[in-house]
Amino acid sequence: MTTVELQKRSEKSQNLRVIQVDETWFYVESDEGKICYKVCYAAEDQYSCTCGDFARGIKNDQSFKCKHVLAVASCVPNGEQEKAQFLERRKPKLDERFITTIENKDFVLYAGLLDLAHQRGILKIDVDPIQIPTKENDHMAICRATVFSKAGEVFSDVGDATPQNCHPRVAKHLLRMASTRAIARALRSMTNVGMTALEEIGDFGDIIDVKQEDHSARKVAQAAPKKIARADKKETRSIPDKVDNPDKKQEPAIQPSQENPPQTQAAPRTDGNGNGRGKTKQETTPKISSAQANAIANLSRRRGISVEELEKMSVDTFGVKVEHLSQKDASSLIRQLQQSS
Repeated sequence: MTTVELQKRSEKSQNLRVIQVDETWFYVESDEGKICYKVCYAAEDQYSCTCGDFARGIKNDQSFKCKHVLAVASCVPNGEQEKAQFLERRKPKLDERFITTIENKDFVLYAGLLDLAHQRGILKIDVDPIQIPTKENDHMAICRATVFSKAGEVFSDVGDATPQNCHPRVAKHLLRMASTRAIARALRSMTNVGMTALEEIGDFGDIIDVKQEDHSARKVAQAAPKKIARADKKETRSIPDKVDNPDKKQEPAIQPSQENPPQTQAAPRTDGNGNGRGKTKQETTPKISSAQANAIANLSRRRGISVEELEKMSVDTFGVKVEHLSQKDASSLIRQLQQSS
């Protein structure tokens, strides 16, 4: 039996109703529910079925399994026939304990994918190193993982790891990290899980919600004038009576209500447009956050944009280098990099 044929039979067996008679004998309804076939299932390699498909297939292939045998096999947990479920299919389900939420986005843990794969009948996992990290290849490790299911399905994917896309604590274990990521991606294909595995993330800055960054920037900007007002009160306090030179005649303290303010008072502030109120735009605008800087660096690296090209893009668009961007401009640059091909 080919892998494709086995996979098709496995899919058809998922909707068949199974009734257990004793520890080894079962009845399996046909697709239409009009006929029950008797299945003997003593072990994974000891089984039989009364259907014509099984009688024809077993003659040419001793490992042949009809869809009725596969239906019984999926109902027997870990080969323990006495614990088989009656009339109800066991449906593989991802345990919610293995789901974590970061910045309002759900991620699945590697342990959860492995647990779900065992529920669906995983047979084995093979991992082949494609590239060993060396100085010549910028310490990039690449692995290919292949997952085999008991139903004959095969799922394969690759994973990479570099010091730039790994946490510093695991940067010394690049080959193992690449292997874990490759297995996680293959398991996601097998278990039909669309969520990204947490182990695949190189930097949490990649998943920062740009809208939340803009909202945080606005909150900081709104809070800034209040701090300035408090600072102004401190600056307008009276000059202390004590002077450094006792021989010099002491001058009376200058009160804030006097017409000429003291020289130590801050110079008149403008809003950056000469309107004469508030701080300058540079002073009140929140600077780029470390998470935004990391996200910009990662996105530009993945799209093959050099540091020089990135700096030129920032200067041409916003008039300053990346390190001097405001949080709002940094969010705009992140969106621009995300949309670029």
